[in-house]
Amino acid sequence: MWIVELAFTAAPERLAARPAHRERLTELHAAGIVRTAGPLADDSGAVIVLDVPGRAAVDEFLAADPYFRVPGVEVCGVREWRPFLG
Repeated sequence: MWIVELAFTAAPERLAARPAHRERLTELHAAGIVRTAGPLADDSGAVIVLDVPGRAAVDEFLAADPYFRVPGVEVCGVREWRPFLG
């Protein structure tokens, strides 16, 4: 599994792109690719947990969603995660 960490600013482009992004995440959650996702409590960023086989698949996920390229959204970390519970 992989954790994608995002940092946000208040750029209006981010807020305009968010509904389509959330719809896509919901579809990928139903498909078992996105395990969980959501903003940090202070809305300074977000965390997405992906169940994909490798970093190349994470990069494909990021490239397929224009949300990750709008002003106000920065991918500030991608980490492999090996949970032992859940």
